[in-house]
Amino acid sequence: MIGFAVSRALRVVITLWLIVTAVFFATRFSGDAIDYIGGDGLTTEARQALVAYYGLDRSMMTQYWLFLSSMLDGNFGTSLIERRPVTTIFLERIWPSLSLAAGAIAVTMIVSIPAGVLAAIYRRSAIGSGIMALAFLGYAIPNFVLAILLLLLFSFTLQWLPSSGTGTPTHYVMPVLALSAFFIASLTRFTRNAMLDVLHQDYLRTARAKGMPERVVILKHGLRNALITILSVLGLQITMLIAAGSVTIETVFAWRGVGDLLVTAALRRDYPVLQFGVLAVSFAVILINCLVDVTYAWADPRVRLAKS
Repeated sequence: MIGFAVSRALRVVITLWLIVTAVFFATRFSGDAIDYIGGDGLTTEARQALVAYYGLDRSMMTQYWLFLSSMLDGNFGTSLIERRPVTTIFLERIWPSLSLAAGAIAVTMIVSIPAGVLAAIYRRSAIGSGIMALAFLGYAIPNFVLAILLLLLFSFTLQWLPSSGTGTPTHYVMPVLALSAFFIASLTRFTRNAMLDVLHQDYLRTARAKGMPERVVILKHGLRNALITILSVLGLQITMLIAAGSVTIETVFAWRGVGDLLVTAALRRDYPVLQFGVLAVSFAVILINCLVDVTYAWADPRVRLAKS
């Protein structure tokens, strides 16, 4: 078990190093930050002074080594634009993104799992057909299109909800709906398929023969055995949300989160902010994947027996 943990930790370190290295060189080759900072009227002397001030006159490998050394010391650099530590800037943006992602995940689980179970149980009735029709509709509409439609209807036409900002709970309604619609549709379909695979298994017939209520048979024996598929899809969805799922929604609703920060940093060539943001997102994705592996063991005893 210790060897497994060490090998997994080493794999995480190597993965993060590869991601950081790729982002470092990609940002340097994407363009010159001085062009954005100085503007069009920058003289040659002033440009050279800015290049030396930001340390961009050194060789690429020297900059890379200094970046890795400072990162290992806990210093992730200072924003080229705002001249503040990137950790401070990131901490100011992380709560809006986390709250938006948490709301979308909560709505996805609350809606899609019961809907998928009902679609499997009533698969030959109008209830199941209606649920799957809504699921296919949500799966087909891009989230930015749905976000714009929600803005036009509830903000500009009816004027029920604010169009931007994060100040009140009403600000969360449209972004959460637009962000979770695709994930609700996807998880509903996978939940239905997973439940259909277990509904006619022998252990369910045995549970019914013992006189157990149908609710207990479906929820305790059926849904529990379908959780492996559901958790796999849910883990991928959370990873998508953390990695890049909310960037478009944050842009449409002027949501000042991490996604908006990374887009702005990329456009401004703000290397330190972009590097730290990608590193933080990558670490979160890897951590979520590890947590999904742990939930596998909780949901399926066969996984625990295999590991032991």
